[in-house]
Amino acid sequence: MILGKHIFYTMKIPLYIYNTITKKKEKFIPLNPPHVGLYVCGPTVYGDAHLGHARAAITFDLLYRYLKHLEYKVRYVRNITDVGHLESDADEGEDKILKKARLEKLEPMELVQYYSNSYHQNMRQLNVLDPSIEPLASGHIIEQQQFVDKILNSGFAYEVNGSVYFDVKKYNEKYKYGVLSGRIIEDLISSTRELEGQDEKKNSYDFALWKKATSEHLMRWPSKWSEGFPGWHLECSTMSTKYLGEEFDIHGGGMDLLFPHHECEIAQSTAANGKSSVKYWMHNNMITIKGQKMGKSLGNAVTLDEFFSGSHPLIEKPFSPMTIRFFMLQAHYRSTLDFSNEALQSAEKGLERLFRGIDSIEKITPNNKSTVDIDKLEANCYQSINDDLNSPVLISHLFDGLKISNSLVDGKGAISSNDLNRLKQIYRVFVLDILGLKKEKQKTLQEGLTTELVNILLNIRQKAKQEKDFETSDHIRKTLTDLGIEIKDKKDGVEWEIISKDKLKSKE
Repeated sequence: MILGKHIFYTMKIPLYIYNTITKKKEKFIPLNPPHVGLYVCGPTVYGDAHLGHARAAITFDLLYRYLKHLEYKVRYVRNITDVGHLESDADEGEDKILKKARLEKLEPMELVQYYSNSYHQNMRQLNVLDPSIEPLASGHIIEQQQFVDKILNSGFAYEVNGSVYFDVKKYNEKYKYGVLSGRIIEDLISSTRELEGQDEKKNSYDFALWKKATSEHLMRWPSKWSEGFPGWHLECSTMSTKYLGEEFDIHGGGMDLLFPHHECEIAQSTAANGKSSVKYWMHNNMITIKGQKMGKSLGNAVTLDEFFSGSHPLIEKPFSPMTIRFFMLQAHYRSTLDFSNEALQSAEKGLERLFRGIDSIEKITPNNKSTVDIDKLEANCYQSINDDLNSPVLISHLFDGLKISNSLVDGKGAISSNDLNRLKQIYRVFVLDILGLKKEKQKTLQEGLTTELVNILLNIRQKAKQEKDFETSDHIRKTLTDLGIEIKDKKDGVEWEIISKDKLKSKE
């Protein structure tokens, strides 16, 4: 639900999203309100999910959560690619799943199931909501063949030797190929190399809609053209329009899919249906390591499980799923995000500070009137999220709000019961519901010391102070400090946090 009576914020400041195809921010107006159709390209399941997969998932999870918060009825479709994704975008090389299955001596669908399960587990750890529908490419072979027929009947494809190719040059004569990426066909002509075994194409830049399978290709299906398999680009055009209609609101994915994958999708859908299917195209930017894209195909990917366990040579320590999520949300989805241990450690501390601040709100005692401006905080939060999902600015406003709450805890200023409830609701809605962050279970401390034991010791220390037994009180404080626990005495009790010993020494 939108926050109480303050629905006017979203009416006064509507949601704007950056549309890649128009290259500008546009007011979001659904085709058939209150219904919204959202399609996002999911993973090709031939390996463990890495940080790049997490960024796409978290980006569109944020969008999905916010659209639901605005009370739209969202049908969110995110596919699983389990066939047809060859090693090269130019229709050459081995199927990525077949190659991995051969190397691991597994049936292809056994491999698909294993890595699909692993991906879903990682998404649950990151608190990514399940999509409404998660179709598999292999489960829609008939529909993809029917889609190829529509393109053939429209005159924008041709069949040769059992394979069917999209005729880019002919399509470009009626429509424009390259509307999303800005590529023009003349550039494709000059830059596309002729590949061995592709002389059957009219032009080297044409792409496969259906490929005749070679004798060693295990994943194959019968068709009127040959026993074969669908081209990679075909599945998304087919499944998006099957579940969302010939026209739908938003198509999302990583920036690396913009060309050729999404460009080919536009061409396929336009050729088949006489119109483009998508109103808003959204793309999240890449994760980099020292400026280079992170990806399985490049061999520099760190899997999410390795982040969570700290078992990769590049990772100095384990990082929790919520730290990874917060790390992603601290950058705008359209900006490049460069990985470093320092950045993750900073995100970890920031997340801890955020939840400590939220916990402290419970310590505020309400007054008869307010001297703080909760309206402004709420308006700022909506303004930032409505500005193309500007999560880093939203997070900065949430921290500004915690400065207000901390001053109230310290007795500086006053807040009414109504405003205090609104303050709690703002953090519950924006932090938990929209940003999708959640408080993680406190890990056991050094040498098995648990949260409960720390609190017991602090209670003993507090009693010793009340009895003026300062020797015992100081001894407990020093012991906890040596274990890496910083104690903060407040008017209304004691707060503590785990920090590094080096940081504690620097304070001495």
